[in-house]
Amino acid sequence: QLQLVESGGGLVQPGGSLRLSCAASGFSLDYYAIGWFRQAPDKEREGVSWLSGVDGSTVAGVYVKDRFTISRDNAKNMVYLEMNDLRPEDTAVYYCAARRIKDGETIAIVAVLGAGGVEYWGKGTLVNVSS
Repeated sequence: QLQLVESGGGLVQPGGSLRLSCAASGFSLDYYAIGWFRQAPDKEREGVSWLSGVDGSTVAGVYVKDRFTISRDNAKNMVYLEMNDLRPEDTAVYYCAARRIKDGETIAIVAVLGAGGVEYWGKGTLVNVSS
C-alpha cells in the first residue's frame, strides 16, 4: 500500500528555518514525481515544489523560489523540503503528494497539473510562522 507520511512541522519565528520530511512507502521514488503543497486557512491548496524521481529535476513556485529547496534521499525513500527565511504568510498545512510520471511527462507538466494531477496525498503537517 502506497503511503506518504509528513513530519517536521511546528512553530517557528519569522526569518527562521524548518525542514519537512516525507517518508514514502509501498513504492519507489524512481518512477514518481513527489511534491509539496500547502493550504492556509480559507485558501485553496497550492503547489510549493516538485521533484522528479526519474531525473531529479525540480520546479518551485515563484513565491518560495530561493527560500525553499526540495531534495530526496533515494536510499531512504525520503523527500525533504528545506524552508528558510520563513514568513507569516508561509503559515499553512503542508502536504506531501505523489504522481506516477507518465510517458512524455516532464516535471514542469506535472507542476502545471497541480492538485488535480496528484494521485496520492499525505495527511499533512502544520507549519506556523509567528513571533
